[in-house]
Amino acid sequence: MAKTLVTGGSGFLGSHLVRALAGRGDELRLLARRDSDLGPLEGVEFERATGDITDRRAVRRAIEGVERVFHVAGRTSLRAVDRDAVFDANLRGARNVFEEALRAGVKRLVHTSSVGAIGVAKPGGTADESTSFEIGHLGLAYVNSKHEAELEALHLAARGLPVVIVNPTFALGPDDPTGTSMGLVRRFLLRQIPVYVNGGLNIVDVRDVAAGHLLADEKGEVGERYILGGRNFTLDRLFADLTRISGVAPPDLRLPASIAIVAAEAAQRARVPIAIAPDEVRSASLWWTYRSTKAKQQLGFRARPHEQTLEEAVAWQREQIGDRSPAGGLPRLALRATGRLLGGLERVAGR
Repeated sequence: MAKTLVTGGSGFLGSHLVRALAGRGDELRLLARRDSDLGPLEGVEFERATGDITDRRAVRRAIEGVERVFHVAGRTSLRAVDRDAVFDANLRGARNVFEEALRAGVKRLVHTSSVGAIGVAKPGGTADESTSFEIGHLGLAYVNSKHEAELEALHLAARGLPVVIVNPTFALGPDDPTGTSMGLVRRFLLRQIPVYVNGGLNIVDVRDVAAGHLLADEKGEVGERYILGGRNFTLDRLFADLTRISGVAPPDLRLPASIAIVAAEAAQRARVPIAIAPDEVRSASLWWTYRSTKAKQQLGFRARPHEQTLEEAVAWQREQIGDRSPAGGLPRLALRATGRLLGGLERVAGR
């Protein structure tokens, strides 16, 4: 019986996808690094293929005898120090998977891309699959590597690779094996987001994204991409909803992006340890807001109510945090002093 290969099955989305595929009845093979923890998949039957997507020979062995491939593995860091590793995984690793899948003659490959590969909306607007990619000049390694990987996929689709691309938005929900994808909620609950900038993002439930992958496999058109998204938020609205659900106060300060970027760059040059990198500030100031009309119409994709996603995400993250106090954030007096300082910097910069 032909198998279904999943890369990145130990991650947040990957683990939910593996369970969804097991529920569908697929016979599974997971390509995972030797040090990957597959413990969270206890109870799911699968064959383990040891290796990394950046190792072509390991990819070739993993794809042998496979009928379908779900390529989920990748790196999401926006920090400049991770740039080479991000391109290794998201572009060169993806190219290995695409080329070996074409060589093996698989029947279907579902590639997990990102809305970052599509681009962003105008402030206050929404983007879709036809939006022009106009943010390459920002130098965001994650975004550019995902965009270039899509171009590779489409190039090989023209040569016969039966690839369908899915573009998830910002996924939240329970059961994050690594704890990294739920970092925003965790930092919010611990009061570790002292300031934020004006921007927007689309939140989708990770379980709905996993279901969307199966729909793309079953109904997607080769060479097409589909945004898998949920509710659009301004950061103000998102933090207000998280406050209502959790009872934790929202961040105290909202800064103009230009000032926040200058401050982050200054801290980086001075080697002052801060929780956020300049590229992360640039990213947060953009409008990652989208329409999933195409996926709804062509795949039958549906996202659950955003309230359920946020409530279950907060509940799960609180259980992981345990009794830790939110006092880990900056004290309010320090926040106010920082606000006065940055307000002065803003006035100087405006002259």
